[in-house]
Amino acid sequence: MTARPTRSGSPVKRSSTAKRPVSYADAGVDISSGDRTKQRIKMLARKTFNKQVLSEIGGFGGLFALDLEKYPQPVLVSSTDGVGTKLKVAFELGVHHTVGQDLVNHCVNDIAVQGATPLFFLDYLATGRLDDTTVEQVVQGIAEGCKANGCALIGGETAQMPGFYADGEYDLAGTIVGAVNRDRIITGEGIEAGDVLIGLPSNGLHTNGYSLARKLLFEIARYGPDQYVNELKDKAGAALMRTHRSYLSIIRKLLSGDSVRGLAHITGGGITDNLPRILPKGLGASVELASWPVPPLFEHLRELGSVEQDEMLRTFNMGVGLIAVVPAEQVKKAKAVLNRANERHHIIGRVVYGDRTVVYS
Repeated sequence: MTARPTRSGSPVKRSSTAKRPVSYADAGVDISSGDRTKQRIKMLARKTFNKQVLSEIGGFGGLFALDLEKYPQPVLVSSTDGVGTKLKVAFELGVHHTVGQDLVNHCVNDIAVQGATPLFFLDYLATGRLDDTTVEQVVQGIAEGCKANGCALIGGETAQMPGFYADGEYDLAGTIVGAVNRDRIITGEGIEAGDVLIGLPSNGLHTNGYSLARKLLFEIARYGPDQYVNELKDKAGAALMRTHRSYLSIIRKLLSGDSVRGLAHITGGGITDNLPRILPKGLGASVELASWPVPPLFEHLRELGSVEQDEMLRTFNMGVGLIAVVPAEQVKKAKAVLNRANERHHIIGRVVYGDRTVVYS
């Protein structure tokens, strides 16, 4: 076959030099490294398995057999969440083993307040360039969180997306599925005016409000993550990295006494936005701000930015991570349960007539 002529009539010359094949690695995705990481993840996940897990990590979907003897009227309860910009602090400190626990505990609390027991968990980790050590530390934290809460890590996704995330950074999210018998669901529908609000302490910011906290500590105050701050009695980064609490154990104890009408996990939006989520129509809440000790971290954040009270209350948990709504006649019983568990708690207010709003005094 003759060469195709150009418009001038001269033949087009073919290059005698063959081009080097372009691989996925040239685009920034190391498949081999990803495969090695998956093997490590499999070993971590297997440590969380129980007899209800019917699949191995790596399949197209995780298989889990529901125990119908334990749940004769099963209702599945699910939740999806992330760690948010708390990850930015983890990047600065090079501390990655606790954010996985943050993720699991947050999701566990979201379904536990509805009476559910966690069954299994799935994670999603996306990064620009895969770092085996970092990914293993993150997943190890997820596995430890799952094991501590009695649920199995049965699957997930580790995505390499070069150009989408900066080197050394990643995003993290997860989904939890739990179960509760239909007659044991905690919805808050039975809450009445006069019911008492019992607040349980948080460990700090948990996983919410970090965009504002980082701005106040690192931009306005110009603290370094490793800098000791007298007002916090801790280093700035360490104060922000305290692990999100799991309230599963204490929730189980409270529910076993049948003295709780509603439970609210105080996350993004603070008490202001989260407590109304469980209040029936026509009811609100009166909360006494001086009824619990606000940790120094929150007070220092307020001072650094002259942050208004309403803004603080809608951004941070202010030291209260869980609220139990209890009938007045059952308060003594609920407090006895909490005392036996050595769980600090405070009476922080009452349910009042209103339009699903929180009024502070």
